[in-house]
Amino acid sequence: MSTTEPIDPTNDDAQAEQARIAADDWGGGVAPGKPANFGKSFARLIGLLRPYAWAFIGVSLLGAIGVVLSVLTPRVLGNATNVVFEGFVSRQLPSGATKDQVVEGLRTQGQDDFANVVSAMDIIPGQGIDFTRLGELIVLALGLYVVAALLMWIQGYVINVIMVRTMWRLRRDVENKIHRLPLSYFDQVQRGELISRVTNDIDNITQMMQQSLSTVVTSVLTVLGVVIMMLTISWQLTLVALVSLPLMAIIFGVIGPRSQKAFSTQWRKVGRLNARVEESFSGHALMKVYGRERASVEAFRAENEELYEASFKAQFLANTMMPSMMFIGNLTYVGIAVMGGVAVASGQMRLGDVQAFIQYSQQFTQPLSELGGMAAVIQSGTASAERVFALLDVEEESEEPADAPAPAHGDGTIEFDHVAFSYRPDQPLIEDLSFTVAPGQTVAIVGPTGAGKTTLVNLIMRFYELDGGRIVINGQDIAELTRHDVRATTGMVLQDPWLFAGTIRENIRYGKATASDEDIVAAAKATYVDRFVHSLPDGYDTELDEDASNLSAGERQLITIARAFVSQPSVLILDEATSSVDTRTELLLQHAMAALRQGRTSFVIAHRLSTIRDADMILVMEHGRIVEKGNHEELIAREGAYYRLYQSQFAQAAVSDDAETLA
Repeated sequence: MSTTEPIDPTNDDAQAEQARIAADDWGGGVAPGKPANFGKSFARLIGLLRPYAWAFIGVSLLGAIGVVLSVLTPRVLGNATNVVFEGFVSRQLPSGATKDQVVEGLRTQGQDDFANVVSAMDIIPGQGIDFTRLGELIVLALGLYVVAALLMWIQGYVINVIMVRTMWRLRRDVENKIHRLPLSYFDQVQRGELISRVTNDIDNITQMMQQSLSTVVTSVLTVLGVVIMMLTISWQLTLVALVSLPLMAIIFGVIGPRSQKAFSTQWRKVGRLNARVEESFSGHALMKVYGRERASVEAFRAENEELYEASFKAQFLANTMMPSMMFIGNLTYVGIAVMGGVAVASGQMRLGDVQAFIQYSQQFTQPLSELGGMAAVIQSGTASAERVFALLDVEEESEEPADAPAPAHGDGTIEFDHVAFSYRPDQPLIEDLSFTVAPGQTVAIVGPTGAGKTTLVNLIMRFYELDGGRIVINGQDIAELTRHDVRATTGMVLQDPWLFAGTIRENIRYGKATASDEDIVAAAKATYVDRFVHSLPDGYDTELDEDASNLSAGERQLITIARAFVSQPSVLILDEATSSVDTRTELLLQHAMAALRQGRTSFVIAHRLSTIRDADMILVMEHGRIVEKGNHEELIAREGAYYRLYQSQFAQAAVSDDAETLA
């Protein structure tokens, strides 16, 4: 990987303008996406499970069997209650008489209610409790509970495996998507917002899948099984239980959409707050310098308050689901208990059947209440899924040509042939740009801010596609090559050095993964990194902290130059690589870059014109056009745009020197 630095979109006003345009088109920094649509987003989320469809069907069958066993158990326990209760009643009745005789005798005595109860029983007067039958029923119930629990455990385990693998695939897809996005997307999306989608939102989806997937499947199967069992006992009581369904549907219909909207707002606020925190941390030093701590705290407080209000509303709406479901369930329970008691007293039902039905009513309302409670988690997870799907739906870079030729091993000739490029059609930036760079030449690009200097080198790297013309390297149009092949032979050093947390050796090797330790030392010596490395406690194995703050700015920049050196690029791009260091360090960096440019075609973007006097060719750009071309002496002699730039810099330097003398 020869490209040693991430692109800095702030180096050029044209880049900033492109970012502003993209932000206008894509919603001011939030990844584009359609309006919140729970049904579509939830269906797409469930669609992620498609690769495991057969496993999910199989585990659902196991769950169905477990549910069947679970819903059979109350009926078995109801029969056990009948054995105990009816055995106790039969013990009170005269032995030797038949049940019909006992019922007739009770009616003769005016005990019609008791007679109705006895008539509904399956008893032999005087027999008492059948403990053998009771033991069989208890053992059967225990067996059903154990097998059902085992099947439910297997179901939960397999579903958890499916969920974890699905989330692994989602994270992989998001990571791969980020690498396929155009640079223009990152120009306008806040890093905190993007990080929030990649971390917080996916974590929230994972939590939702973990908490709800197995619960939803089990709850739905339980509801279906319980309804069937209730119908086998009493269709009248079943109707009472089913009255709760439309009431629960109303709750879902009223609270659900509002909860979904509130959770979408909550996660959008989370992304904005993360972006605020990231900006505050990355610009902490400048914040201190300009005394903006109070303003930053106030801005954070305002956005944190907005998040608090959004979260409170979302959680309040979601958490009203469970109490509402429980209230409806309790009303259903009271109705069933009253009607069941009347049915037992009238001899229409046995006591054990009513007991089983009451258990079924609880089993019926409990999963519905759980589904209501899961609504909060599902609403939140779906809101996060929408944000992740919006990222996955962003338009990617154009497809690579399937028949792309292999890159030619030429001498490094670069030709711009009538190149045209703009960030938007109505605002042209570069029009009909043509020039040729001979092998090994150093080309300096100068001009005022916003002239298109950084844009020019970004086009060489194919970070953006041309609107017209072509760029030819070694006789090949770069549009015909893959982006990897175009960038594989290019090294870049930016104004702001980028180093990652790791050793100095690892940071240099980042330019070429296969570089040996000898290659790294050779690159370090050629770029003067070796001079200061030996003064560090662990030499090349010195660990750099975040942002490499344990090194000076010049030392960090030298490491990035060594990184480009070890990659041995045929084309080198130096974008303001010395502008942020002092004069003495700049001289050292210039020597390092001179060694790096040796024998390579190089592009140097510089504001300090004194640093490019020895360039083979200087291109002076204004408004995306090359207005002058030549070496330093030729351009000075013409007394044109370059001459004016050069004189203005040294006039400013003279004024500064005079001011220092007077002081």
